[in-house]
Amino acid sequence: MKQYNVTGMSCAACSTRVEKAVSAVSGVTSCSVSLLTNSMGVEGTAAPEEVIAAVETAGYGASVKGADKLKTSADEAAAELENKDYPLLKQRFFWSVGFLLVLMYISMGHMMWGWPLPSFFDGNHVAMGLAQLLLTVIIMVINQRFFISGFKALWNRAPNMDSLVAMGSSAAFIYSIYALFAMTDAQVKGDADRVMSLMHEFYFESAAMILTLITVGKMLEARSKGKTTDALKSLIKLAPKTASVIRDGVETEISAEDVNKGDIFVVRPGESFPADGIVIEGESAVNESALTGESIPVDKAVGDKVSAATINQSGFLKCEAVSVGEDTALSHIIQMVSDAAATKAPIAKIADKVSGIFVPTVIAIAVITAVIWLLAGQTVGFALARGISVLVISCPCALGLATPVAVMVGNGVGAKNGILFKTASSLEAAGGVEVVALDKTGTITEGKPKVTDIIPAGGTSADELLRAAYSAEIKSEHPLAGAIVTAAEEKSITPCEVTDFRTYTGSGLSAKYNDREIFGGNLKFISSHADISEEMSDKAKALSEQGKTPLFFSENGQLTGIIAVADVIKEDSHKAIEELKKMGIRTFMLTGDNERTAKAVGALAGVDEVIAEVLPDGKESVIRKLSAEGRTAMVGDGINDAPALTRADVGIAIGAGTDVAIDAADVVLMKSRLADVPAAIRLSRASLRNIKQNLFWAFIYNTIGIPVAAGVLIPAFNISLNPMIAAAAMSLSSFCVVTNALRLNFIDIHNADKDKKIKHKHKKEKNAMTKTMKIEGMMCGHCEAAVKKALEAVNGVASADVSHEKGTAVVTLSSPVDDAVLKRAVEDKEYTVKGIE
Repeated sequence: MKQYNVTGMSCAACSTRVEKAVSAVSGVTSCSVSLLTNSMGVEGTAAPEEVIAAVETAGYGASVKGADKLKTSADEAAAELENKDYPLLKQRFFWSVGFLLVLMYISMGHMMWGWPLPSFFDGNHVAMGLAQLLLTVIIMVINQRFFISGFKALWNRAPNMDSLVAMGSSAAFIYSIYALFAMTDAQVKGDADRVMSLMHEFYFESAAMILTLITVGKMLEARSKGKTTDALKSLIKLAPKTASVIRDGVETEISAEDVNKGDIFVVRPGESFPADGIVIEGESAVNESALTGESIPVDKAVGDKVSAATINQSGFLKCEAVSVGEDTALSHIIQMVSDAAATKAPIAKIADKVSGIFVPTVIAIAVITAVIWLLAGQTVGFALARGISVLVISCPCALGLATPVAVMVGNGVGAKNGILFKTASSLEAAGGVEVVALDKTGTITEGKPKVTDIIPAGGTSADELLRAAYSAEIKSEHPLAGAIVTAAEEKSITPCEVTDFRTYTGSGLSAKYNDREIFGGNLKFISSHADISEEMSDKAKALSEQGKTPLFFSENGQLTGIIAVADVIKEDSHKAIEELKKMGIRTFMLTGDNERTAKAVGALAGVDEVIAEVLPDGKESVIRKLSAEGRTAMVGDGINDAPALTRADVGIAIGAGTDVAIDAADVVLMKSRLADVPAAIRLSRASLRNIKQNLFWAFIYNTIGIPVAAGVLIPAFNISLNPMIAAAAMSLSSFCVVTNALRLNFIDIHNADKDKKIKHKHKKEKNAMTKTMKIEGMMCGHCEAAVKKALEAVNGVASADVSHEKGTAVVTLSSPVDDAVLKRAVEDKEYTVKGIE
């Protein structure tokens, strides 16, 4: 996605016009404009010059975001996000208020309460009118941006919020000038009653007050909007400005931007890492909360990875830079958060559609309002006041800000907690998840086997059993051998020297030490080398039923014991799954393990259902089937999870997983904790709820405000809305929307106390159409996979349950499919279809 800065936008009507103009450019596949950050994300092959030209033709300015923000210094990148509007608006506000107070003293203080004025004003009403005119002109010049932007937009036939303000203020000003000339004529003619009557027709203070109050609203809005990017600014500022590198054997301090891949850099206690690297010397504890949100320091030693912007807390470390600049983990996080802010949530389309016709509609209503009151016999001043009130109370800004402010704040909260949403759509979609499919290895479990049980036999002690197993397994490269080696090293057990080491593929190993012959392996293998009692067999069976792998060991024909190894469940997995179930979300575990092991792990984790013996390329079809039951999220970490992550409505990648999985996902969990899955859903729900509140406020405000401003309450209740009050109401509407979004900063996304069950919109079809096919030629699991893949590729096939043992394929259809089509799909794979029922 190419990002651009856009200037000149003031409301949702502006962003909608820019979006339409750029979307019409040849080669642009998608365009998303953010009113909040005054930025635009464009995808496609269109040249930047063409995109910028389209924006300028629409009446706005654009530029490519500074040579890629991630390549600039931290100071420059942070400066790009700094709130430049607020200081300018603050300055305009103070000058406007200063002149407005003088104007109000003359127009209302003297006229209504008899406050004293200089003697040259005594009886000279024309002089008083000219003073009001001059003060109003000064305030209009101070706030000229409303007129430049508003009338320019009108000229381009794309009126915006500034157009409404400019038209309302100009109408009040022009009518007041007319009244001033008429009063001058009356004073020359000596018509005192006419003079006093026309004095009350001045709307100079209304024109000035409208501009000042709108500026107040814009200033408050700008200040609040600035707070929504605090999370991104704090991320950018984490990067250190300097780095200590060793070049030609000399330690030199250079700019962090100048660190190159392969450089050796040193980091002392209290300093930040200037790049991603690998520790080549030293040990220390590193605070990685900047990236993961985890406050507990992580121990680092030689060979461990370190990340840019994390803080070295204790020891001296020497590292080799492996990723610098825009390739660091910090830069990727910044890019994800920034890209998400530049995209739009689907719910924002509602506001976009309204914004496109909102301003022209308001102008039409204002004109009709004034005409109706004139036809009803009211004065021009009265009718004009009603029309001006309609113009200035209408607020397309609130509509345009309702979604992006909540998305920005929600993404910031997620980033601070190690949860990264790649797009606004993913932030919205996560809250509606009804089904969560969890990969087992590395997601629910640790992803590496550990020793869980040591059961000695034949008078052997547990330490002796572990030492013998360690001595043999230390020479093996099998993953299960690694678990035994780790367990022995944790107990500081010293291995014995072995000879004649041999491995037996799929069975076990053997070795000799101290004239003893050691054998280790599965039950079938060891049974041929030692007698195994019924008691030990039962214990091994019990371990297997718990999802553990029992490894048998013997010495000189005598069974010495069993060591059980298993991929253990992560500490937070069970709690996380319970939280998901409390939310009303169904949980599934996907694994390639056999059904017995899978069910044992699934029971410990607490998932609703287990789908076992899933081939690496079969996860995608499982997700497709689950999607029929509701919006589905897939949580995984491996390369083989990437297709499933892409297929799912929401793909969630564990941060410690592969780059392929992270690239394919919509949400990335930097802490690699399953507890962050319900936290992400919780944050999404809160953000979506906030967006709906904002949209409701924006719509209801305009729905009630415009008719009241038009004067619908005057006939029955004699309640009218002064243009100045209307301007104040407009100013507060946007401020309220932004302030409401900032409340998201205070939610505890890990607190499950307020979780509510989701109302499932999808129900599994109990009477789904099925067909059973009898197939010859399938010999193994690979045959099953080939037939399954071929059938599920047919349009209208929801799923296919294939068994080579039974020679059948039970096909579930989502829509009618001709038997000949199913038969051809299977026979194209060179299998024979004997019948379809």
